[in-house]
Amino acid sequence: MSPFRYKAETIAEIVGGELFGSRDRDHEIRELLIDSRRLVHPGESMFIALKSERNDGHRYIPELTKRGVRCFLVGSGQWAVGSKQWAVDIQDPASGIWHPLFIVVPDTLAALQKLAAFHRNQFQYPVVGITGSNGKTIVKEWLYQLLSPGVDVIRSPKSFNSQIGVPLSIWNMDKRHNLAIIEAGISEPREMERLEEVIKPDIGIFTTVGPAHDAHFSGWQEKVDEKLKLFRQAAVLIYRSDYLIITQRLDASEEYIHLKRFTWGPREEDNLRITRIRKGNGTTSISGICEDIEDEITIPFTDDASIENAIHCWAFLLVQGRIPLNPLKGSCTASQKFPPERGSKPPFGGLGVESHFANLAPVAMRLELKEAVNNCSLINDSYTNDIHSLGIALDFLAQQKQHQKRTIILSDFLQTGRSPEELYHEVAGIIASHRIDRIIGIGKEISEFQKLFPMQKVFYPDTDAFLAHMPLSSFRDETILLKGARVFGFERISQALQQKAHETVLEINLDALVYNLNFFRAKLKPEVRTMAMVKAFSYGSGSFEIANLLQFHQVDYLAVAYADEGVELRKAGITMPIMVMSAEEQSMDNLLTWNLEPEIYSFRILGVFEEAMKRNEISPKETVRIHIKLDTGMHRLGFCDADLGRLTERLNRNPQIRVRSIFSHLAASEDPSHDVFTHLQFERFLEMSGRITGMLDYPVMLHILNSAGISRFPEMQLNMVRLGIGLYGIGYNQEEQNNLRNVSRLRTVITQIKQVRKGETVGYNRKGVAERDTVIALVPIGYADGLNRRLGNGIGKMHIQGQPVPLMGNVCMDLCMLDITSLVQAGMKVEEGDEVVVFGDALPVYSLAEMLQTIPYEIMASISRRVKRIYFYE
Repeated sequence: MSPFRYKAETIAEIVGGELFGSRDRDHEIRELLIDSRRLVHPGESMFIALKSERNDGHRYIPELTKRGVRCFLVGSGQWAVGSKQWAVDIQDPASGIWHPLFIVVPDTLAALQKLAAFHRNQFQYPVVGITGSNGKTIVKEWLYQLLSPGVDVIRSPKSFNSQIGVPLSIWNMDKRHNLAIIEAGISEPREMERLEEVIKPDIGIFTTVGPAHDAHFSGWQEKVDEKLKLFRQAAVLIYRSDYLIITQRLDASEEYIHLKRFTWGPREEDNLRITRIRKGNGTTSISGICEDIEDEITIPFTDDASIENAIHCWAFLLVQGRIPLNPLKGSCTASQKFPPERGSKPPFGGLGVESHFANLAPVAMRLELKEAVNNCSLINDSYTNDIHSLGIALDFLAQQKQHQKRTIILSDFLQTGRSPEELYHEVAGIIASHRIDRIIGIGKEISEFQKLFPMQKVFYPDTDAFLAHMPLSSFRDETILLKGARVFGFERISQALQQKAHETVLEINLDALVYNLNFFRAKLKPEVRTMAMVKAFSYGSGSFEIANLLQFHQVDYLAVAYADEGVELRKAGITMPIMVMSAEEQSMDNLLTWNLEPEIYSFRILGVFEEAMKRNEISPKETVRIHIKLDTGMHRLGFCDADLGRLTERLNRNPQIRVRSIFSHLAASEDPSHDVFTHLQFERFLEMSGRITGMLDYPVMLHILNSAGISRFPEMQLNMVRLGIGLYGIGYNQEEQNNLRNVSRLRTVITQIKQVRKGETVGYNRKGVAERDTVIALVPIGYADGLNRRLGNGIGKMHIQGQPVPLMGNVCMDLCMLDITSLVQAGMKVEEGDEVVVFGDALPVYSLAEMLQTIPYEIMASISRRVKRIYFYE
C-alpha cells in the first residue's frame, strides 16, 4: 500500500476520466486493486476493472461494493451498460449509507498507466530500468542486496514487469526512498513505449538478448529495437558488449545520440574490461579494469548466468559511484563527460559495497507449498522478507482452504531504513487483515513489538531458540507460512517441519497451470463455463492443492473419478460444485452427505441413487443434482438412444432429482482423420439431449468437448467444456504444445556412482551388460514410484546437467541405474547428490510417452503418492 493518498477527484483529473457519484468526491485512495480476491483494505482501495481476452473485471463490481470498496475505475463501454446496477446506495451498519464513486475512462489499463506515470513524476530520486530476455529479477534483487542498507531502495515486487505489474510497482514509490529499481518485460511489439512513459528511467540495464517471446517478433532486430525504447530518456545504458546487436541498433537510431553507454566485456574499448574469470570451490573471482584501475569481485556462484548478472551489478555500482547523479535532480545532463572524471562525487555519500559481492544470496524466485508434519501444509518463502513480498505470500496463504487455522513464522525485517515501530505497526496490520490465527516471531527487533500483533503469538530471539523450545507437536492441521530474511536460516525450520520423504520429488508449477487454464479460457465464448478434471489425483499432480488453485481462479466445476476423491476435496475446504464420474453403489451415501453430484449413466445407478435418497431421508423440498451421460458412439458408459424414453419418464417421476447437465464423450477429438465421426457424435448428442431437455421444465447445461475439442471444434462449445490434460501442459499437437507451459517436473538425485568393468552386468536378471568399462549412477526412483519398467535397458533417458543419459539394466522397485560414461569421458564433473531430471522442460512428458509408445496420461497418472509433491508459485 502506498503511503501517498490521492483524492478520487484528483485521480479523475490525472487520468482524464469523468467522475460519477455526487457524494464524497474527496474520498482518499491509497491502494490499487485489480483482483477482487485480494481485497484487504476496502475503504482505501480503488478497484481497476481491467478487461482482457480471458476476463472482465467489471463483473466483480457489485460484489466489491458490498464488501466496502467505494471507488472504481471503469471502462466507458461497460459503464453505459452497467451503471444502473452499480451506482446504487450501499447500506453499511458501521458507516451508514454511502454511494460508490466511479471514474469512467475509455481504457482502464491506459488509465492505470497514466496514473502510475503521474505518481512516478512526484519523485526526484534516480530510477533504474532493467530489461532483457533473462536475468532481470536476479539483477534487481542483487542490486537491492548490494545497496542495502546504505541506500533505501524501492523495487518491483517479485517479477512485476508487465503492462499491469510495472504501474503497480511504481505505485509503491514514496518519499522514504532514494533509489527505485524497476524491471520491464514485453512479449510483443509496441508494449515498451507504454512502460517507458511509466518508468522514465535515469539509468538503464539491458541484461541479455535471447529467444524469449521470439514468436511475436519478426526477428531479434525488432525485439532489441522494442526493448531499447525503455531508454529513450535515460542518461546512461549498461550492457554487455558481446551483444553486438544492442550496439548496432543504438548506432542505427538518432533517438539514442544523447544516451551514454557503459559497456562491459573483454574488449579494450569496454568501460569495464573483464580480464579474468576464475572458478573454484563454489566461488568465482572476476577481475576487471575500469578507468585504468584494476579491481576484483568474488561471488559465491560458479554458473555463467550468475557471473553475467553479477557483472551487470558491478557495472551499475561503477556508474553510480562515478556519474554525479544529483539525488535532488534525478538525472544526468547530456553535457556530462562519459566516462566521467575520476573523483566525481558519488551519490548517497559513496557506496563502497564491492566487498558485499561475496555475500550475495540466491534469489528465491518462487513460493513452495509442501506437505508438513501432523497433517499440516507448509508454504516456504524463507529467503526474502520485505513488506511487498509479505503481501504476496499472505495472498497465496489465503488461497489455501485445506485447513482452517493459519500460522505465520516471521523474522525481523532487515535494512528497511524505516522506524521500527512504524514498520511493525504496518506489518501487524497487514497480517491481521489476512486473518492469521497465530504468529511466531523470530528476531530481537520483532520481539520488541509483539504487543502490536493482536492474534495468538509467541516470540523467540533467534532460530536456535525456536528449534530448541518450540515442539513440532504444537503444529497440527494448519497451514504454515514461513517468511524470513535469509540470515535467520529458516531453511532449518523448513527441514524440521516438512514431512519426511525420499529424494524423488514431483514439482508442480502453479503459475504454468494457471497460464494453461487461461490459454483455453481465451478460446471460449464469454458465456461458456469450464469444468476442470482433477480425477486420478489431478493426473498425478495433486489433490486439494490443484483444486484450491482452480477454485481461487473461479473455475465453474470440478470433476473427479470416484466419490472418495470428492470427499477428500470437501474435507480440504473445496466448496465449488464437484461431479463424480464413476459413482459406485457403496459411495451413494457419501455423495449425498458431501454434496457431490453423480454422473448417472445407467438405470441401475439411477435406481441405486434413488434408494440412497430415501435412505438418507432427503426432504421433499430438497433437490439433488445429477449429470446424465449419453453414449453417442464411444461405447463406454452412458445411456443409448433406445433408453431415452424410459429415462425421461423416470426423471419426471422424481421431482427431487434435478439434471444439472447432460454430456457425452468424443472418441477421437484430437485426430483429424476421425473428424467425420466426431461431427456425427455431435449431431447425435444434440438430438439425444434435445429429447431429454424437451421433457424438462428447467434449463440444463450441455457439454461434449475435452481439451483437444476446445481447440479444434469451437462450434461445439455449448454451455460448458471439460478441460483435462491440456490444463497440465499437454497439447493435442506440436503447435498447441508450443503454446502451453510445462506444469510438472520429476526430479531425483544420484545416490551412488560406481565403476563397472567391461563384461560385467548391472541389475536384476543381468540384463544390463557393460560393453566397455562403464560408469553408472544409481538414482532412487523405481517402478514403485511410477517409473515404467519398459524404460530400462536403454529405452529411456534421464538428464544430468542438461545432458541425456540412458537407463542401464532393468528398472528396480526403488532404484534404477544410469550409464553416465559419456559425461565422464566428456570431462564433466558428476558427483553423488547431483540432480537428475526424469522429465521436465528439456525432457517433456510427451517425449517420455513416445519412448514407451503410450500416452502422457499414463505417465502422469502413474506417479506414486509416495513421491513428494512440491507446489510452487513464481
